[in-house]
Amino acid sequence: MPSWDPTESDALHARALAFVAAFETGASMPEAFDALACDLARFQAANVPGYGRLCSARGVDVPSLTHAGEAPAVPTEAFKVSRVATFPADLAEATFRTSGTTLGSRGAHAMRRVGTYDRAALAFGRWALGEKARVLLLSPPPSELPDSSLVHMMTLFAEKLGEAPPTASDWFLQDGVLELPLLDAAVAEALVAKKPVLLLGTSFAFVHLLDAVGDAGFRLPSGSRVMQTGGFKGRSREVAAPDLRRDLAKAFAIPERSVVSEYGMTELSSQFYERAGREESAKLGVYGEPPWARVVPVDPETLRPVEDGKEGVARIEDLMNVDSAFAVLAADRVRRVPGGFELLGRWPGAAPRGCSLAVDEILGPS
Repeated sequence: MPSWDPTESDALHARALAFVAAFETGASMPEAFDALACDLARFQAANVPGYGRLCSARGVDVPSLTHAGEAPAVPTEAFKVSRVATFPADLAEATFRTSGTTLGSRGAHAMRRVGTYDRAALAFGRWALGEKARVLLLSPPPSELPDSSLVHMMTLFAEKLGEAPPTASDWFLQDGVLELPLLDAAVAEALVAKKPVLLLGTSFAFVHLLDAVGDAGFRLPSGSRVMQTGGFKGRSREVAAPDLRRDLAKAFAIPERSVVSEYGMTELSSQFYERAGREESAKLGVYGEPPWARVVPVDPETLRPVEDGKEGVARIEDLMNVDSAFAVLAADRVRRVPGGFELLGRWPGAAPRGCSLAVDEILGPS
């Protein structure tokens, strides 16, 4: 790795966080998205050997970049086979890891300043989910999954968006067991206090909960919200997103718009939420981006953007990914629609050809 200077990274973090501060106050963005994106690409090409190789293989003149889309994206698969970080390993404040596959391969996303992740997650999470509610978590506690970015985010929300700091009894999935009686008691307590609940959980955990309660349900207090996230990778049972939303709304006696889906991944520092939870005119199933991130559907072979309304592979540009990869290529099918983008599921079978070629270029000659 070239001689690494933390002052350049610090300056880029400050510029990224200025986007978050502007969003929180309703001010204009501090600079053009593409200006910071191109500077991130230059910084990463100089300090991440694999990304430098990718840019060279694509014939990208990094110093001359003027638009984010001109810089290649790093496939999520690359985080499994190569270190995607600008800084020495001993300076990582946190390293989040993917859940892995049947082969046991796990991607790793090292972060030098996890506070940048936290600030952005809280700002957009507060916008999408609200705050000052009783936060309940249908997920394992951080002691069980200390390297999960999702558990980290949910814990952060419980600490900062809730009406009070979380206690050990606020996690209702422990040692692989759904603690339904404890959840029932917590919901009953909130009903008596007439305080809204923010219930955070994974899609698969909610499916298990729905199976367990049957027609009984857990009626939540007025104003409550449910955030569900994550897919069903490697699971024996899947439930379509509209069906899961409908069933959760029925089980918790809340409007369907109060069931908010989140989309994120270990390789990113930003998240995306359905807009319908905040905007009455928004269509269910349409996700919005914060001002510091973009989701661009691209052709699976050429990796060029496709027209609005057409399906493509997700290229995600994330200005909070200062020290890793500002542009990530995920094997998720997406489509731009009025107001945002729709998720259409994972790419079937092997990784798209464009993703596979990019991984080869990152690794370099064998």
